Amino acid sequence: MRSVALPVTDGMLHFELSIAYEVFGSAPAAVTVPWYDLALCGSAPVPFGPFRLEPERGLDHLKDADTVIVPGWADTDTEPPGDLVDAVRAAHDAGARIVSLCTGAFVLAAAGILDGKRATTHWAHTDALAARYPEVEVDPDVLYVDNGRVLTSAGKAAALDLCLHLVRLDHGSAVANTTARRLVVPPHRSGGQAQFVSTPVPEQDDHPLTALLPWILERLDEPLTVEDLARRARMSSRHLGRHFRAATGTTPLQWLLAQRIRHAQELLEQTDESIDAVAVATGMGTATTLRRHFNRTLGVPPDTYRRTFRARGDLRV
Repeated sequence: MRSVALPVTDGMLHFELSIAYEVFGSAPAAVTVPWYDLALCGSAPVPFGPFRLEPERGLDHLKDADTVIVPGWADTDTEPPGDLVDAVRAAHDAGARIVSLCTGAFVLAAAGILDGKRATTHWAHTDALAARYPEVEVDPDVLYVDNGRVLTSAGKAAALDLCLHLVRLDHGSAVANTTARRLVVPPHRSGGQAQFVSTPVPEQDDHPLTALLPWILERLDEPLTVEDLARRARMSSRHLGRHFRAATGTTPLQWLLAQRIRHAQELLEQTDESIDAVAVATGMGTATTLRRHFNRTLGVPPDTYRRTFRARGDLRV
């Protein structure tokens, strides 16, 4: 998925377009794997607030790209430009991976790409998307949806989450985490996490989870239970669950499992440890348990994951 086409037309949202350009335009300094070949594509220069974008290639280039990323569409009450819709449809028909950020989902829906598929967009526009395109299964409660060749995200920060998810799919967890560190954002938020949570990342010194989360991450090899976490946080299990749901959009055990899987990905990519040793190091206990959770979460067994990313070259960063 080396070549990435970013269509730019009048009416695109600045923030989402900039996110895609920042993530895919250049590799972090510590990353040595071949990075993406990003091209801005459009039919004419585009006013971009006080700036002016000069597309490098025409919209017809979309059909030649491995990945097409459609930024947010500003005015969801109007139909997106026909040439943009046609170019995105042609890219999909040619086999490209099609990605929308925020209200870019309206462009994909207009192209018929989302018919019969689950999709999301910014929570403020999910009702409008569902009403205008009834063939689309709109999910208003998630950060992003991965249908394989078609991916959609909610707004703003969720667009960045999806971009990092793409980097993780293409280059592995270690490279994605390095990219996240450069951007000073959390390395991974699951697409199934709720869009609207009161505190996406608990940063306050007095927040009940501020000290607990780092404590957990240092003990992923231990058989932690909700009771252990509640005891450490000095609160009841029920009270802890409420804090986790408000801060992360998920339960303590679901969050813990996601961190174990993330750590397993890093170990599989960067070490020669056996699957049994990785299972122990991530608190899974046995290779059987690791394989079950890993396969259910990522769709491939750990052995295949390791071979895939080792085959793509040295991914150490």
